[in-house]
Amino acid sequence: MLRRIGTAGLLTLALTACAGSGGSAGATPTGGGKAAPPAQTTAPETATPQSPPQAQGGTVGRALSKMSVQEKVGQLFMPVLYGTAADTVSGENQARYGAGTPAKVIAKYHLGGVILFPHNIKGVGQVVGLTTGLQKSSREVPLLIGTDQENGLVARMSALMTDFPGAAEIGATKDPDLARAVAKATGDELRALGVNLDFAPVADVNVNPDNPVIGRRAYGDDPARVAKMVAAAVKGFGASKVAATAKHFPGHGDTDVDSHTGLPVIKHTKAQWERIDAPPFKAAIGAGVDAVMSAHIVFPKLDPSRDPATLSKPILTGLLRQKLGFKGVISTDALNMEGVRKKYDDGEIAVRAVLAGADLLLMPNDLQKAYQAVLAAVKSGRISQQRLDQSVTRLLTLKQKRGFLAKAPVADADEAARVLRSAEHRKLAARAAG
Repeated sequence: MLRRIGTAGLLTLALTACAGSGGSAGATPTGGGKAAPPAQTTAPETATPQSPPQAQGGTVGRALSKMSVQEKVGQLFMPVLYGTAADTVSGENQARYGAGTPAKVIAKYHLGGVILFPHNIKGVGQVVGLTTGLQKSSREVPLLIGTDQENGLVARMSALMTDFPGAAEIGATKDPDLARAVAKATGDELRALGVNLDFAPVADVNVNPDNPVIGRRAYGDDPARVAKMVAAAVKGFGASKVAATAKHFPGHGDTDVDSHTGLPVIKHTKAQWERIDAPPFKAAIGAGVDAVMSAHIVFPKLDPSRDPATLSKPILTGLLRQKLGFKGVISTDALNMEGVRKKYDDGEIAVRAVLAGADLLLMPNDLQKAYQAVLAAVKSGRISQQRLDQSVTRLLTLKQKRGFLAKAPVADADEAARVLRSAEHRKLAARAAG
């Protein structure tokens, strides 16, 4: 992903979730081309139908029944906010969201989640205070508080957390138990800080040595080995009670274009996708992964429309939901990346992502425009009430599964200080590094 930080007058570009270290991309502050007509592609005829989750009483059903349409739409969004406390006044928040503090942005848009970056982080006690304050700001439903802690090249919380090696180093050990242990320790440290969702593990198979965006973030170039490592990592995060996200579907491993600055085209055939790209995602789903993140890539043999996978119903609904049987949350990659902003404006992008099958809309370039576009699409019937409820139900179910739908989790600074960079975790990091 790509994020922007800075003052209202000057935006500094820096890499986020989908990106490795050291690069940058220059997304423009306005949307791409004009919105095209709302034509919809259909899922492949060979797909096996799968019923989406429905709220049927219980905690999830009660939470859903109490929500207004505006609150339901807000649950879909996870932007990056600015400030080191929930009540920090930021010109960046005001300029981008029309509200000065993180707490006010959450209330204004009824947000379902927030993603943290290094600019939100100063110290252990401060982050615990921030996540606690953010949760208190969400009066309707507790928040998903996410970050990108893949370890290695992408480690947003590295200033505070144990320095575990990245996926390539762990993959080279050929030891799934090690992958599980590192994911469990990573999740334990995140949960101690009040973070309940990690955008990890990377499930791409890095078969292109010229890949500028995945590379050593992947467990390797062997589909079978990557699948074993990904499944183990998913189980490790699950044991820590932190939600895991397999990324980037349907597979970002064979590209020489960075989706932050362009729109990669994957030339694999369907048979190659089945053999190379699909196994780690199948393994992640089999291991109970909470979420799967889409890729901003064109995959013509899977969808001839040449829309990126993030906006492709044949890929997100036809392949991921129906063929692979995934019932959890589908997250987009960051919607401010150039790879998804080539054909449509920021409002249309959000609407098309939902229609394609996405549930969580991550970091829209223009939150106000995206929120209003989705709300208008629901009110007009372009996005049906049933379709909206499906996504909200999945998000609420994830929160219930991880134990914080009925009551927001509260981190403890003393406990966090004990868990973070513990002797046990430092020993594990040294073993993983070989």
